[in-house]
Amino acid sequence: MELKRIVVKVGTSSLTYEDGRLKLEQIERLVRETSDLVNEGHQVIVVTSGAIGAGMSRLGLTTPPKNIPEKQATAAVGQGLLMQVYSRLFAEYCHICAQVLLTAEDLELRQRYLNCRNTFETLLSKNVIPIVNENDSVSIDEIKFGDNDMLSSLVANLVGADLLIILSDIDGVYDKNPKLDPDAKLIPVIEEITNEIVNAAEGASGLGTGGMVTKINAARICTLSGIPMIIANGSVPGLIRKAVNGESVGTFFVPQKSFLPSRKRWLAFYNHPHGQLVIDQGAEIALQSGKSLLPVGVTKCTGNFNVGDLVTVCNQDGKALAKGLVNYSAVEVNFIKGKISSEISKLLADYPYEEIIHRDNLVMLSSLGGE
Repeated sequence: MELKRIVVKVGTSSLTYEDGRLKLEQIERLVRETSDLVNEGHQVIVVTSGAIGAGMSRLGLTTPPKNIPEKQATAAVGQGLLMQVYSRLFAEYCHICAQVLLTAEDLELRQRYLNCRNTFETLLSKNVIPIVNENDSVSIDEIKFGDNDMLSSLVANLVGADLLIILSDIDGVYDKNPKLDPDAKLIPVIEEITNEIVNAAEGASGLGTGGMVTKINAARICTLSGIPMIIANGSVPGLIRKAVNGESVGTFFVPQKSFLPSRKRWLAFYNHPHGQLVIDQGAEIALQSGKSLLPVGVTKCTGNFNVGDLVTVCNQDGKALAKGLVNYSAVEVNFIKGKISSEISKLLADYPYEEIIHRDNLVMLSSLGGE
């Protein structure tokens, strides 16, 4: 398999020391290895963490900021420092890099999503190396990606990458916690993300916002998008080159052969629901057989959403079944729910759609492997 387009995500622990000061030697190695790949004809996107850590160092902070304004201010300072270092080092290898700061909202709105993709395509066509980070200086908890592991998988999905490499401070996925159990064994290849794999993952630690759990979630997005992913130790020299050459490094996640089309992936991964629809058993069976959601099958509607917004569809037990874009507002859904088409046409002068959610604008969560 030819790996033309590669996304490399580097975590906070790989970029900064505990006090937030930058690991310049490690960053220089990252820049040198990615520059060499570009020289060879590959296209490389770097998703970087470390803005808050770097900001801590510059501001003289000894502990990570706790509240949102302090985090945003610290990230604003640190992001400038990060880009200064990246720009200088890439210039030494005769390459141009560009800062791309994203918020979840940039990828939620379809037009902005397409604009982001066009920006990446243009930069890559000019042999520019995009340096991507979440825009922590303006992001709030409600619209955050959550961590850069998730961001890197969404960027890989957005640009149609051939490989995502997540560089961490651990060699890969283990069957047990290697910090607690000396008998823990590295899992070199994961063909399916099972409950056992998820249960073996650990939570967040150190300066980073992610842990193995977030990396597993990122792997789920990649494999469902047909993109292979590797988790490996970023401190190992030459690791990126070995990964691109197909050598065994870290843990390799095998992509699914049958994966979601682009629009379904956008619905599944990029959007936050604005409301919820509860449906009866008949509608649940209809959705599972690939049909659209009709008003007669809806029993309850919550939230304040508008036409075209994303909502979650749940069964009577509250289990989330699907996500979809609605043809009617919450007010209209509450008016037409439980009714058949002939009843609605007598009540509404304007009834352009028979479906509340058309099947083309709906994705079943059962197809997402554990959601």
